[in-house]
Formats: sequence, C-alpha cells, structure tokens
Amino acid sequence: MVRENHNILDCTIRDGGLVNNWDFSVEFVKDMYYGLSEAGVEYMEIGYKNSAKLLKGAEAGPWRFLNEDFLKEVIPQKTDTKLSALVDIGRVDEKDILPRENSLLDLIRVATYIKDVDKALDLVQKFHDYGYETTINIMALSHVMENDLNEAFEEIAKSPVDVVYIVDSYGSMDYRDVEYLVSKFQRLLPNKKLGLHMHNNMQLAFSNTIMGATKGVEFLDTSVYGMGRAAGNCPTELIVSHLKNPKYDVRPILGIIEKHMITMREKWEWGYIIPYMIAGVLNDHPRSAMAVRTSDKKDKFVEFYDKMTSPEAMPAGE
Repeated sequence: MVRENHNILDCTIRDGGLVNNWDFSVEFVKDMYYGLSEAGVEYMEIGYKNSAKLLKGAEAGPWRFLNEDFLKEVIPQKTDTKLSALVDIGRVDEKDILPRENSLLDLIRVATYIKDVDKALDLVQKFHDYGYETTINIMALSHVMENDLNEAFEEIAKSPVDVVYIVDSYGSMDYRDVEYLVSKFQRLLPNKKLGLHMHNNMQLAFSNTIMGATKGVEFLDTSVYGMGRAAGNCPTELIVSHLKNPKYDVRPILGIIEKHMITMREKWEWGYIIPYMIAGVLNDHPRSAMAVRTSDKKDKFVEFYDKMTSPEAMPAGE
C-alpha cells in the first residue's frame, strides 16, 4: 500500500548535534542535504536558529547558531528539499531572522514547554508574517496536565501556525499514547496539520511514528541512522523504506551512513542503550542517563536503576 500525504522531516543535523555539540563538517552536511534530496525527503532541519548572544559561553559548531551567509556557502544550490531550523523560547533574537525571501530557510519550528505556549505563539506569528512555514513543538508532553493542554489548544487554534507537533521528549510513549494524543489533537485542532517527534529510549520510535502516520499525521520527524540526543530518533532509512511511496529511495541514505556515519558511531554515542531505556521506562528526562554515560560508572546499570528508583531520587523535571 502506497502511503501518501506525508512529509518526512529529517533532523539529523539539529537533533544529532546534541550528541556531538554540532561538530559536523560542511562536507557531511552537504552530503546529507543532497543525499536526502535524492532520497525524496521533503524537509531537512539544518540546525538551530538560536542566538549565541543569548547563550553566553555556549561554544558549538555553526549548526547551533545558523548564519545565513554561511548557509548559502554550504547549500549553493537548493533542491526541492526544503530547509528547516528550530528555535527555543528565550534563546532566539528575532532580529537574527530575515524575511523568508532573503533566507535559505523555508520552515521555522518553535520548541516550547507548555508554560510558554503564549510566547511561542508570539514568535510563530512573527515568523508567519515573515513568510515562513511554522510549527509549534510542545515538549515533554508526557508530563503535561490535560487541563493545561486544553487551554493551550484554545490559543493554538487561533494562531496561524501550520503544524502542531506531538513530542515524546523522554522516549516514554507507546502506540496507545500516540493513538490517544493524535486523536485528541485532531479533535481539538481540526484545522491544523500534525507532526510527530519520537525518541527511541524503548525502541518504539519507529512503531510510534508508524502509528501516527496511520492515524493521519502528516509530518514525520526522523534522523539518519537514528542519530539524535541520547537514544536518538526514528531512523530515516526505516520510514523511507516503510512508506512504500515511489517518490522515496532508501539507497542514497544508505550511502550517507556508509560514507560518514559508521565512523561517527565509533566516535560519538547514541541510540538504544540501557540507561536511556531506564530513563524512558521511568518517564524521566535523559539528562541523568547522559551524565552516567560520561562517567566511570557508565555500564553500572543496576546501580543506576536503583538510584533512579530510590525514594530519595528527585524528579529530573523538565
């Protein structure tokens, strides 16, 4: 069965940058863009459009603070694959955002916690007025109270935002959670397109994404070889293969993995690893698991589990 009306948004450079502090070569990002284009992927998220001025002391690769002149050097010739960037509330300087006709970017996504939805929608309005496609990505949904979500939907419904994302920040959701949330979002936001951003703590990112796609979610976030923060994301190569649409071709993505990402995986760690699984099972932020993986106790799984489940363990929060 050919599944249509989906847009794959590959966020390897943006989310994968959380693994290596955005230490990607220009060659890799070019190969990623033109490879994804050849594969038929509709969007590539090329990084964050946050401001270095507002993240004092933050040293990272150029994909953390995208510069338009630099982007034009990296992508001298755009294809049909659109370019996306993500911004965080309080970390973006609106003056850094050019009108769309002067930018290589097509889509700007606004990531927010539920308490800042009003601020996120103010940014969405500005970016919409600049001519961009827009999304709002509500993070840590598994920790959001129903009444807070319902209030946020009232404001979102009135905004010009194009896509509203269901985000499994902690990799704690299964297909039932996705099915419930997609139905809720569709019911309360009938005029908005929906997106899914899943994490792979419990090896469910792929199945959860398929569930959303089956339910009519149009925007599907993925990353090549699953590269993303901690446990990573739904693998692009799996979704491209699964959707059975003749416009997609997995072969160029396999080429990217073969040329670049085998050696990356030896240098940087991401994917299904037991401490990330434990964090997902406990519906907890992966920061504790990420910290233990950089310590001399990185493989002390029982000790980490006992620590995370002890009565004294403080919730990691959001």
